[in-house]
Amino acid sequence: MVAATTKTAEPLIELNDLSVQFGSQPVLRHIDLTIPRGQTIAVIGESGCGKTVLLKSIIGLVQPTEGLVVFDGKRLDQLNDRELTAERTRFGYVFQNAALFDSMTVAQNVAFPLEQKQKLRVDQVRDEVVNFLAEVGLPDSVMNKKPAQLSGGMRKRVGLARALAMNPEILLYDEPTTGLDPIMSDVISELIVRTREKHDVTSILVTHDMQNAYKTSDRIVMLYPLPRLGADEPQIIFDGTPDQIRNCTDKRVSQFILGEAGDRLMELREGVSR
Repeated sequence: MVAATTKTAEPLIELNDLSVQFGSQPVLRHIDLTIPRGQTIAVIGESGCGKTVLLKSIIGLVQPTEGLVVFDGKRLDQLNDRELTAERTRFGYVFQNAALFDSMTVAQNVAFPLEQKQKLRVDQVRDEVVNFLAEVGLPDSVMNKKPAQLSGGMRKRVGLARALAMNPEILLYDEPTTGLDPIMSDVISELIVRTREKHDVTSILVTHDMQNAYKTSDRIVMLYPLPRLGADEPQIIFDGTPDQIRNCTDKRVSQFILGEAGDRLMELREGVSR
């Protein structure tokens, strides 16, 4: 495994020997990961390797079976419900399918966190909504539309605008380009880059899209599915910069980033899990 050599800022998020198991099914095993303040990290890997579970563990939505999550020096398992809720307000979460409120307009969706966190006049809320929509490249003419009236790319951008309205310190992106055409995928990647440049945020992206990972991240971490690993093999099989992963000699890594089936088709035919 290649070690990252990007930023050396103080740690903001630390996963110490983190394991997550649902019933008899292990998903994450002995994950050690430190994310410095201000870094943008992409988490990649095959479907089912635990990437989204990792995100939910970081925000406290999934409780570890073993190990610790430390956020800004605080152990999440030692926080009560009120304290954990307060810490979560420091996060913005961009969901895979945008997860907008279908019954609300675009304006109401983006205004929702503003109304929860701040006491603003109606005109102030509207101005803020217009500003956040403009930041993600959407005109105020979409404000009265419902999510069902928007394209997939527009819904993703509304989801990002809503996350930005939280004024977050940490942005979590769950498959931000899934289901989009290549051009709109690049638009979303560009917005992630601009968000990082404009706002003082730490960003974690879960993605299958290597162009998205290359363009947006300082660092790339690759997880591997536990059923395909030996009992003593680490689940993080790569941790390094975009340039380093392009030159990685680990066949499992190169096969994934190049999108090559390799011997997987034969394994599937034979019903082999490893």
